Amino acid sequence: MTHGMRTETHTSGLSSFRTWRDTAAHYALLPLRLFLGVTFVYAGLNKLTDSAFMQSGGVGSIGETMRAARDSAAIPALVDLALKSPVGFGYGIALGEVAVGLGTLLGLLGRLAALGGALISLSLWLTVSWATTPYYYGNDLAYLMAWLPLVLAGAPYLSVDALWRTRRRRAGGYL
Repeated sequence: MTHGMRTETHTSGLSSFRTWRDTAAHYALLPLRLFLGVTFVYAGLNKLTDSAFMQSGGVGSIGETMRAARDSAAIPALVDLALKSPVGFGYGIALGEVAVGLGTLLGLLGRLAALGGALISLSLWLTVSWATTPYYYGNDLAYLMAWLPLVLAGAPYLSVDALWRTRRRRAGGYL
């Protein structure tokens, strides 16, 4: 029959062709993911290896930083909570940054890692950098906004999450 209608829905031949714009759009979040991942791993390791930072008092310590930020914080109760154990809080932030950074770089539970990064940035913005004026001089708010696209999109390619998703598809599991 020469004028028949095609009923198949598989169009892999059409969708496999990508323009450079399609490819750029597909990988648009990768530079953000790499930047945030490397930055958070570096920030966490920097805190963990700085002996002055992991002290409850003294110049450059987490304790002194929190005491200086307490009166100008948006939520002083968060600072008070951290001041109950400043060294423990410092280790928590540092280890959280390393975990978030590695999760983001590897694309391991990408949305959860990004949410962790957003929460760390939010807590730092509401405490340490809240008094920065004008507000756009403080970097914690910018980091918070940078995490949000990754919270929404996760790590859909070049990631452990994508590998797991591919394996589930091949095994006939859920997406």
